[in-house]
Amino acid sequence: MSYLLDVQNITKRYGNKVVLKNVTFNVPSGSIVGFIGDNGAGKSTTFKTILGLVSQDSGRIKIFGKENIHKQPKMKEKIGVVFDAMNLPAHLTIKQLNKVFLRIFNTWNQDDFFRLVNSFSLPEDKQIYKFSRGMSMKLSIAVALSHNAKLLLLDEATGGLDPSSREQVLGELKSFVRESSGGILLSSHIMSDIEKIASHIVFIKNGEILLNERKDKILEKFAIVDIKKERLSLLNRNIVVAKRDYGSYSRILVSNKMELPKDLSSKKISMEELSLLLTNRE
Repeated sequence: MSYLLDVQNITKRYGNKVVLKNVTFNVPSGSIVGFIGDNGAGKSTTFKTILGLVSQDSGRIKIFGKENIHKQPKMKEKIGVVFDAMNLPAHLTIKQLNKVFLRIFNTWNQDDFFRLVNSFSLPEDKQIYKFSRGMSMKLSIAVALSHNAKLLLLDEATGGLDPSSREQVLGELKSFVRESSGGILLSSHIMSDIEKIASHIVFIKNGEILLNERKDKILEKFAIVDIKKERLSLLNRNIVVAKRDYGSYSRILVSNKMELPKDLSSKKISMEELSLLLTNRE
């Protein structure tokens, strides 16, 4: 399988604190990988390590099959990046910004850019520092989608958007993957967004990957079951992904509902429930 991004056993420490521990996952061509976890779980550090903004202590990162891509300017053009804080020149207008990117990117597509600007209802002659947070995020996404990128790294890129704008942006992201066979690594606290467009789920907690699986498999085979504590020994330990105790019973996330005892009922899960149980697991 072709991986646009391949992260293998990344470890990062700040002093004595381990913030990433053997982090491993990949972004295949044609996929949208939902990267989820609480604040402080290690998502932003992972993004910064992938982008070469911080260096890992061990492990390797390959982008488009190559390491150290950050030293190759032409290859870097194929990566689109959006953080939750805008990093565009605030004193410029959109028209002025377009002229700047025409000089910076060999692959800049101003027709696509202005199509997105108009679609997102952004004012072309207004200085960017006067934009709302939602407008700024939509502009950053428009930029990331307008220079023929093959890999998008989006860290909380939909967080400042209203529901209608999020729906519009998610549609553009799905079109990008479908039309370019590109890939997206998308972190978000909005589980409904992840559930709508992600093809893969990667869950991180305290710098460790707890779950790395295709979303369709999670929704088809995983389940949540409430079971009295005295019956826990009946469960196959190999299918237990997470457990949380509630007085006399435990709530269990299992990876294969078909291996549950036949008299034990389970319920389908949503990304919201999955995230809550993994976050609060014991």
